[in-house]
Amino acid sequence: MMEIAWLIPLLPLLSFVILVLFGRRLKESGAYVGMVLSFIALIMSILVLFERMAGENVLVQFDWLAIGDRTITMGFEVNQLNALMLVIVTLVSFLVHTYSKGYMTATDSYRVPVFYSYLGLFTFSMLGLVLSPNLLQLYIFWELVGVCSFLLVGFYFFKTEARAAAKKAFIVTRIGDVGLFIGMILLFWQVGSFEYAVIFETVNANGLTEGMITLIAILIFVGAIGKSGQFPLHTWLPDAMEGPTPVSALIHAATMVAAGVYLVATIFPLFAASPVALTTVAVIGGFTAIFAATIALTQKDIKRVLAYSTVSQLGYMMLALGSAGYVAAVFHLMTHAFFKALLFLAAGSVIHAVHTQSIEEMGGLWKKMKTTGVLFLIGCLAIAGFPLFSGFFSKEEILLTTFEDGRYVLFALALITALLTAIYMFRLFFMVFTGKPRGDQSKVHESPAIMTVPMMVLAVLAVVSGFVHTHWFGTFLGDWLSDSPWTRGHTYLHDPGWIMPVAILVSLLGIFIAWLIYGKGVISREKLAEDSSLYMVLYNKYYIDELYNKTFVRGTTIVSYTMLYIEKYIIEFTVQAVVGVTDTLGRLNARLQNGQVQTYGAVAFLGLVIILAVLTLTGGYFR
Repeated sequence: MMEIAWLIPLLPLLSFVILVLFGRRLKESGAYVGMVLSFIALIMSILVLFERMAGENVLVQFDWLAIGDRTITMGFEVNQLNALMLVIVTLVSFLVHTYSKGYMTATDSYRVPVFYSYLGLFTFSMLGLVLSPNLLQLYIFWELVGVCSFLLVGFYFFKTEARAAAKKAFIVTRIGDVGLFIGMILLFWQVGSFEYAVIFETVNANGLTEGMITLIAILIFVGAIGKSGQFPLHTWLPDAMEGPTPVSALIHAATMVAAGVYLVATIFPLFAASPVALTTVAVIGGFTAIFAATIALTQKDIKRVLAYSTVSQLGYMMLALGSAGYVAAVFHLMTHAFFKALLFLAAGSVIHAVHTQSIEEMGGLWKKMKTTGVLFLIGCLAIAGFPLFSGFFSKEEILLTTFEDGRYVLFALALITALLTAIYMFRLFFMVFTGKPRGDQSKVHESPAIMTVPMMVLAVLAVVSGFVHTHWFGTFLGDWLSDSPWTRGHTYLHDPGWIMPVAILVSLLGIFIAWLIYGKGVISREKLAEDSSLYMVLYNKYYIDELYNKTFVRGTTIVSYTMLYIEKYIIEFTVQAVVGVTDTLGRLNARLQNGQVQTYGAVAFLGLVIILAVLTLTGGYFR
């Protein structure tokens, strides 16, 4: 099965082609094309994963370009990391395809084939990215993922906010991609190949200086910063919530934003060779985690809370990678894909029922939407790190890795972030599902089964997926992932015994604080926000967008208009002046060369007179 793994990305691509060609005829039934083909891709991915668990890596390549004595190849590779990613991407994609049949039919039935064609193209791009055996092929699919994100975020193109969000997502991620592209060029210049194995062998053989390794690694990380929404290129991700909610679940929870984490994990041996690069990744990841968590505390849009939560959790993953925690980062990447996709789909179920995204207009939905409420609660418990849920085990692994690596300040930040995560997630739960209704709920009802069943599958995974790597039952996932000839950082960690109790305490404390404020109302949330400059700073997202608008956006606009005026009034004027002078001289010369002998004689006589006059004045010769 691994030898034909290249067929897996072609299945969603086939759905894209079919829906582009025949979507208008198929209408709403076009959804079944995407659902069936994504399901087949999921089955094949599961078979590939099982086969890889019992076998070895598979690498299939063919020559694509020959430049002198250097050959650039294309192909596909199946290893532990991308075999796991294949299942994550195809599973979440299939569940989103299924969920969207109920969600999109109710909101925008006319454009269902277009929506599913975009989903198919995106799934193809992401699967192609994870199967890529070299950096160049990965970069091709990396850019295609960005294009698909632009299409999906801007799906409601008739909305000004959606168009602006799509452009912002595309432009901001391109900034990071420039860094990735430069890093790739430097790597090819130094190594002579884009192949992972060649790069790692060169690094192990000290074929690159430490300074060059650091520079290349940081440039590649800049690409990951853009795609994974790390500070300071995080601003596109919350705005991308203007897209349909199933899009948020797919590309902004489980796949696209995880591509940056996947990139750093894929090329981890390069980062491991540079302590400076690892520290850079850890610091930016740790700062992003707590930075986004504080913003999530104050947001009133249910999807934006989840968006900043995603930014924060991606920061957690980067913190793990920067602390040499390859296994911890991949583990949290997997668990996060399940519980965050669950949370987004549950949020979509709520929005589908109440027709608003403001949590201030919700409340008391538990009685009306008990199934969605239970599923949302499971997602909240998982992300908050409640004991025995998946997020509990993966977060503990990150905390353990950070502490083991000696990054005690970042460890403290990670603990505070865990506390804030529990607070803002249960703030969301209590404000949406408990208390008295704050809006008209006379027509609110539970979502149909085609929407709730995919959420149930994700809920089960959000509970049980953490048991594949625990210090209680066995570190199966870590042992399997670390079976590699290349360095994988801290794979076998010594648990001091106090980190888990502290993590449990932090989680329970966060839930208790949220209950006091938003559940029981013992602490007035109005007083916390009233006349609070800190609250306004957090609510306005530290004014980062305003800062960017007044500096980069306005600066770019000023430079653009300046260059426009220079081109219009200086360069174009100069060109027109030269053209005018040339045209005038040409016309004058044309009048002189008119073919009349008397004119030529007059000119010759005039010239003779001038010459004689000059000779007379100069004494008979030219000086």
